[in-house]
Amino acid sequence: MNTHVLAIGAIAFCIVTEAGRELCFKSAAMRHDRHFLLVPVTWVGIAFWAVELVAWAGVLARVPLSIAFPLMALSYVVIALGAAVIFKERIDRRRAIGIALITGGVLCVGAGGF
Repeated sequence: MNTHVLAIGAIAFCIVTEAGRELCFKSAAMRHDRHFLLVPVTWVGIAFWAVELVAWAGVLARVPLSIAFPLMALSYVVIALGAAVIFKERIDRRRAIGIALITGGVLCVGAGGF
């Protein structure tokens, strides 16, 4: 299999685990202000964090940082869309434009390296 496809897949996995982590932490914080460490969803978020750490180290061993890191900016897009779906957060026109600009910037900076 093409090494570029594997690298993009690994980076996509890191994006998804980062988004999962943030969405879990948001969920825990919304429900349990002071005792969020006692909530199972917090520990799911921490598990996402650990898995992402290992996967990200693997990515950095194989992909130049100047390519990999800009691609990780897509996590902002995934998190915003996930928050809209899961928490019913509103994406107004200005946010939608920002999401489009981030996506375009990632395509210009990160994806151009492959």
